[in-house]
Amino acid sequence: MSGHGFHVHGPHDHAMEHVAHGGGHHDDEGMASQLAVITAVLATVGAIFSYMGGATQANAGLYKNNAAIKKTEASNQWNYYQAKSSKQNLAELALTLVPAAEKDEYQKEITRYKQEKTEIKAAAEKLEQESKDWDKQSDEQMHQHHRWAQATTALQVAIAVAAIALLTKRRWMEWVTIGTGVLGVIIGVLAWLHI
Repeated sequence: MSGHGFHVHGPHDHAMEHVAHGGGHHDDEGMASQLAVITAVLATVGAIFSYMGGATQANAGLYKNNAAIKKTEASNQWNYYQAKSSKQNLAELALTLVPAAEKDEYQKEITRYKQEKTEIKAAAEKLEQESKDWDKQSDEQMHQHHRWAQATTALQVAIAVAAIALLTKRRWMEWVTIGTGVLGVIIGVLAWLHI
């Protein structure tokens, strides 16, 4: 009928004209689409951060276990050192009590025990240092784990704010979502850089 100067608009045509002229529904749909994409990106990055946090926590536990093993080995060496010291002390006591003909034998034992103690002490100190090194690595991994956890938490908060923004249709909350997400990513970069 439009050929006779009369044109009838259907509901769909009216909606399309409304959207073309900046109607409210189009803006809401655009915001929903943006929030959907933002939420998907945040969830993906959050999953990666969560994995990294779990990995660093596992490493921290393994390193702490290695530290405990080295500490036990060092303790065993110190016990061995103490046993050699006791034997040396007995040999020194015997040196003062035995006849002169037997003193040379006990002096050799004392010298041998001193040499053995020097080697045992060096081994014990090396194991103690290895234990400290493992402890330090464990502490570093725990620090990094906390950073990953902070980054993941910030991203989860951003996703929650995105849901609220979608429900309330508040544009400023979309910006809060983006800001919180950026904060989470920055914290994740700090974790990646071991800061």
